[in-house]
Amino acid sequence: MARTAKNATEPVKVKETPLNRQYNQIKSKYPGAMLLFRVGDFYETFGEDAVRASRILGIVLTRRNNGGSQEELAGFPHHSLDNYLPKLVRAGERVAICDQLEDPAVAKGIVRRGVTELVTPGVSFNDNVLDVRRNNYLASVHFGKNNVFGIAFLDVSTGEFLTTQGTKDYIEKLLQSFAPSEVLYCKKHRQEFTEFFGDKFHTFSFEDWAYTHDFAYELLTKHFNTASLKGFGVEALTEGIVAAGVILRYLADTEHREIQHITRLTRLDEEKYVWLDRFTIRNLELVYPQQEGGVPLIQILDQTVTPMGARLLRKWLVLPLKDKAPIEERLQTVEHFLKHEEMLETLTQHLKQIGDLERLISKVAVRRINPREMVQLKKSLSHIAPVKELLQAAWNETENAPSALGPLRKYADQLNACEFLLEKIETELRDDPPTLTNQGGMIKAGIDAELDRLQELAFSGKDYLIQVQNREIERTGITSLKIAYNKVFGYYLEVTNSHKNRVPSDWIRKQTLVNAERYITPELKEYEDKILSAEEKLFVIEQRIFNDLVMTANDYVTAVQQNARIISVLDALSSFAVIAKKNNYYKPVITDDKALKIKEGRHPVIEQQLPLGESYVPNDLYLDDTTQQIIIITGPNMAGKSALLRQTALIVLMAQMGSFVPAQEAEIGLVDKIFTRVGASDNLSRGESTFMVEMTETASILNNLSERSLVLMDEIGRGTSTYDGVSIAWSIAEFLHNHPRHRAKTLFATHYHELNQLAEDFPRVKNFNVAVKEMGNKVIFLRKLKEGGSEHSFGIHVAQMAGMPQEVVLRANDILHSLEKSHRKQETTKAVKEMPKVNYQMTLFEPQDPKIEELKSKLKILDINTLSPIEALLKLNELRRLVE
Repeated sequence: MARTAKNATEPVKVKETPLNRQYNQIKSKYPGAMLLFRVGDFYETFGEDAVRASRILGIVLTRRNNGGSQEELAGFPHHSLDNYLPKLVRAGERVAICDQLEDPAVAKGIVRRGVTELVTPGVSFNDNVLDVRRNNYLASVHFGKNNVFGIAFLDVSTGEFLTTQGTKDYIEKLLQSFAPSEVLYCKKHRQEFTEFFGDKFHTFSFEDWAYTHDFAYELLTKHFNTASLKGFGVEALTEGIVAAGVILRYLADTEHREIQHITRLTRLDEEKYVWLDRFTIRNLELVYPQQEGGVPLIQILDQTVTPMGARLLRKWLVLPLKDKAPIEERLQTVEHFLKHEEMLETLTQHLKQIGDLERLISKVAVRRINPREMVQLKKSLSHIAPVKELLQAAWNETENAPSALGPLRKYADQLNACEFLLEKIETELRDDPPTLTNQGGMIKAGIDAELDRLQELAFSGKDYLIQVQNREIERTGITSLKIAYNKVFGYYLEVTNSHKNRVPSDWIRKQTLVNAERYITPELKEYEDKILSAEEKLFVIEQRIFNDLVMTANDYVTAVQQNARIISVLDALSSFAVIAKKNNYYKPVITDDKALKIKEGRHPVIEQQLPLGESYVPNDLYLDDTTQQIIIITGPNMAGKSALLRQTALIVLMAQMGSFVPAQEAEIGLVDKIFTRVGASDNLSRGESTFMVEMTETASILNNLSERSLVLMDEIGRGTSTYDGVSIAWSIAEFLHNHPRHRAKTLFATHYHELNQLAEDFPRVKNFNVAVKEMGNKVIFLRKLKEGGSEHSFGIHVAQMAGMPQEVVLRANDILHSLEKSHRKQETTKAVKEMPKVNYQMTLFEPQDPKIEELKSKLKILDINTLSPIEALLKLNELRRLVE
């Protein structure tokens, strides 16, 4: 009995079938990935994979007996892969596609299977997974030494490969700007990654052995076939190189080994671009709206007609330039397009015919292009030469061509018509080939004599079958007789039961159906063998010719990628011209001084959302670093203060992107950083209140100022008590004015009228207000900026306009009048005027004090990680003596 009881508790051994064993072996190589296991005409998933697949795809989850145990099972037809795969990837799944690697009909034993591709959110060539108008970046973050982070971005579908390194804030900003679909990082930094960068990304983590410089450097130089990385300008980016190397490792792990289209590693140089922190990108709604149903700036500016142009424009928007020469080059090209509308129209018509050159040529490099896509490549390339000629004509038609046309000549010189490839595709490939390469009908006649002979035999043989059918109908009198084909019997004659008595004796019956009989004849079998043999041979020949065509196209990967880059620039700049004409934008003047002068500026998004017949009220604005550095803007809520702040930033951004701007005139002294503190929302999930978010964003601004910064502050301090709020806002304004080195141009919108006193105490602070007009008990918002401060907030009027119950509005009025009679307002104003004035020193050193340079050098060479506690105290004492 004891033995019986013991045996009863022993686990039942599950008998492993050969198919189960094969599945388990393959599955073990791809932990964490959903395995789509090809079985016949279906992709099957098992166990936990099946449960997830059923939930994500909405397909039936079944269970089957597997050696005495129950196992979940879910699958879909193999031809539906393109429909289901995108849903899995967008849900964050890493999907291993396991295909049959041999024909089941000729396989001995179990069919050989293997993973042909591991598709992840950040690594895919599937058109249904990708968005044609935006990049699909895979990012890699490396936690380096001394708080320096490395980061790399790869869009494997286009071959674009970028790397850089910097502070945590810089990496966080890049992650927000590039919005990668997937991020790689070291497993031991899992907690820090979530703490620093949040949990909004699909991620995959590696063991720390992959995060070494030597390992990454070797991977990169081997891939690019170079002795060093100096030619790419990234040799000194130690942490960036590590991040980039991990990406190449990940591609190998996901079975992406044909990556010759990744031809260069580009340095993402922080010094080239305007600094936009993550708060500013969010607050200005550059690429994503903050509220559901909102309109981001990209939606207004994007009039591109090619996928490459759309992707580039999105990148320009989050990476505005801060060098004058390239900005002016873009502006000159846009101006030329506007002055020559016929040329712009012709160029646009050609661009519309150009498909996604970047992704098409990438598919060539990885051998994933199909015949129809090859035709798309041909059609796209056929418009390169006309575009080149159009640009050259623009240059040639102008005597003593001005510098404004220099960019057009440069673009024309860089375009490559790829004549040989174009001619080869045109000569060999049919204009309407099938999508699959094993269906025949790809190659034109006259390319291969044997192919022509086999095609004639195959198709004339089918014509002969029709003749056989007609002859047998006449012979037997069976008018409904038809000849058909299936894989089991080949070609057969089908006769309905009502005509069975007319079947000749020389027909051989093969199958009985409910309403019909099927027969074969020796003559049919003979022609079937000829036709099938011819089809099989011609498929092989066509496949060979098509593969040769792909190999030829592979030699043009670099040239086509260059074409794609030039076409994307032309598309983005022509989009700027189209939108400038449509929305009445003007060319800004870019200067090297620090003044910002805008005449009749407008908000590019709001003006497009106004009701029909209503026009946007434009405003003038002037800021500099000597006379009018800070503008305090007061006025009631809803008067347009926030819109004025945002439109100023957007006009500067658009100008430094190379776009015309919504203003009658604009002189833009180059800005290198734009900071905004506009609006805030509670981040309760991370334990941060509205006020905490506001202070965090403000601290980021005050700690990162430069002499060319543009700062936009909206309602600072409103998240706390009135006295706290006024105190904080006042102190911040003082800090910005008194900074000894960085006189950042600042717009400071506030409902604290006490801040108007600042203009009396500080020479570069000026008061302005957004005008309103009172009519009886109503207020009309004029939305016009005028000099001088405002003494009224009109909050009760706004409450009334919002539909507040009348009794609440009337009671609020009574309370307001009572408070005003108590003279509290006058007392507050008097207190503000009498407040001690502080012109405090912002630093221990004068700007040119040699002590600060000595201190900097000592701190730079200090390796904190190697200091003992005693050594740290001694070093701190040494540095203190230096500053005393």
